[in-house]
Parts: sequence; structure tokens; C-alpha cells
Amino acid sequence: MKSKVAYITGGSKGIGLGIARALTALGMNVAISSRHLAETQKAAASLSADDSKVLALESDVSSMASEQEAVKKIIDHFGRLDVLVANAGVGHFASILDLTENDWKNMIDTNLTGVFHSVKACVDELKKNKGYIITIASLAGTNFFENGAAYNASKFGLVGFSQAIMLDLRKYDIKVSTIMPGSVATHFDNHTPSDADSWKIQPEDIGQIVADLLQMPARTLPSKVEVRPSKPSKS
Repeated sequence: MKSKVAYITGGSKGIGLGIARALTALGMNVAISSRHLAETQKAAASLSADDSKVLALESDVSSMASEQEAVKKIIDHFGRLDVLVANAGVGHFASILDLTENDWKNMIDTNLTGVFHSVKACVDELKKNKGYIITIASLAGTNFFENGAAYNASKFGLVGFSQAIMLDLRKYDIKVSTIMPGSVATHFDNHTPSDADSWKIQPEDIGQIVADLLQMPARTLPSKVEVRPSKPSKS
């Protein structure tokens, strides 16, 4: 794993940063991106003092050009790309009566179209190295809920997209898995993690799952991983 390079979108905090920590612990080179370069640089510094091992990028996954430029910088810096972790995501939760067009567009453009952009920007490089694509979906990709119309739509779409490209790409020796977490202790939807979130899945737990997937035998592909808190809150 020590010669390999991973690109993690939405990597400045939460699940993305947890995954980056797990992969740097394996000795991998890691590029992380977010829409705010200062936040990404701060996260990169927390991962390693060696800036040859961790690359901080500013990229908006809703823009194909932005993702293409990010991948170009990764290749210029590391010379290769082996893993894409498409993690960037947003959430706005409201009844269809109150859901705005902007909220809908933001979620679809980021959670679904953004993953398409990331995959398209990376896939040629991944073909060269028998790479791996891991998308971070949600249990909301199979379980609908009140006030979740736009979020459900984006995650249902992401699960379907991920499983379809898995079939497209395995013939090129590119693996594709989607991870579908339940409640995770992150800053998602303006939440501030605290001790009250100790029952939830932690970002480092998702990082462990990603590390485990990358180390599976080449003959084996866990194409969809659902993960839940083992002891949900009773409140």
C-alpha cells in the first residue's frame, strides 16, 4: 500500500478526514479536497508534517472542470492515482412543501452529480493501476424518511450509480464499492460532535472499513457495505 495514492473528496473533516487518517496509517500517499483550501491545508497538516505525503486541494465536486484540475494536480505531485474515495456530501432536510429549488439542486449537484464528476476525472488514471473507487452513500440510499425527499433522491441515485459502474468497470480491473453508513458523529448538517454522539459510528470506523476494503484479495469485491451503530441511542 505504501506506493499507492488515494484521492478523498470532502477530506477536511468528518468521515473524509477519518478515512485519510486510516490510509496514511497504512503508509499511503493521500490527496484531500474541499471547497475551502485553508480548511484542507489545516487537515493535511494534522495528517502529516511531510507535505510530500499529503496534498491539500481546493475543489468543488459540482464542477467537472474543478475535479479535472484536482486530478491533474494529484498526478503532477504524486505521479499516479490508485484510489478514489468519493465522500463529499451535503444535506438539507425539509418537507417537499418547504424544500427550495436551491436546496434540491445543491444536494443533487454535490451528492450525485459530484460523484459522477469525480469518477470521470479519475477513471483513466485508475484504469492504469487496477484502481479502486469507493463511494460514501448512506442508509438513506435504501430507506426513505419524512423530510428526506432531496437527500433520499441523491443517495438512492448514488447507490444505483455506484452499483452500475461497478459492473462497467470490473472488466478493467477497477473495483467499486459503496459504503452506506447510518448515524455517524460528524459535522454534517451543521452538527457539532460531542460526548452525546459516543453511541454513533465514528469517522475512524469508516476509515477502518475503507482500509479493509483496499486490502481484500483481488478476487473478492464487497460491492455494497451497510453499517449501523451497534447500540442505537434510546432517546
